[in-house]
Amino acid sequence: MRHDDIWRAIDTLAAERGLSPSALARQAGLDPTSFNPSKRRTPDGRLRWPSTESLAKILDSTGARLEEFSALVTGARAMAEVRPKGRTRLPLIGMAQAGGDGYFDDGGYPAGAGWNEIELPSVADANAYALSISGESMLPVYRPGDTVIVSPAAPVRQGDRVVTRTSDGAVMAKLLLQRTANRVELASLNPEFPDLRFQTRDILWLHRIVWASQ
Repeated sequence: MRHDDIWRAIDTLAAERGLSPSALARQAGLDPTSFNPSKRRTPDGRLRWPSTESLAKILDSTGARLEEFSALVTGARAMAEVRPKGRTRLPLIGMAQAGGDGYFDDGGYPAGAGWNEIELPSVADANAYALSISGESMLPVYRPGDTVIVSPAAPVRQGDRVVTRTSDGAVMAKLLLQRTANRVELASLNPEFPDLRFQTRDILWLHRIVWASQ
């Protein structure tokens, strides 16, 4: 276990919950500066490790299991998703292409001949599709080149990771913070990117991410 790996795991756990490292510490009842980068080494350069008590508190406050956190430490890029059994071929397109015309129909389902195919774990939704992540707004959970499976049929709840298309044609992967009759609030998992707010009428569809390559 390396020092950098355990801090990366803490950063990823925070991002999975839509939090900065400081907000994660605060939620766990710790000093908000506990996980700041400046606290990860002593003034003379020695490595500073989080205490087992701190780790226990962040696991308790987020509901994450020790096994899930251990997987992050050993190299997993995201918390484990529930993976359906079996494999299937799904339509695949790059996130950067997805905002173009002709790739989705009016219902938000894959359409047209511009899609490639990829073999991935199967899902029950016959309209499921795969996207190749681009950009840095979802770091450290999703990295450029990662593949996510998106299910239009899956129920979407607050806190879910979603793919959405806006009325101006933008397609993006975000975290759903809140959805009301009038407003939709979305967050980037990367805390360096700002939250986004839309009028509900400006969101054409929201589809839930149900699986991600790691």
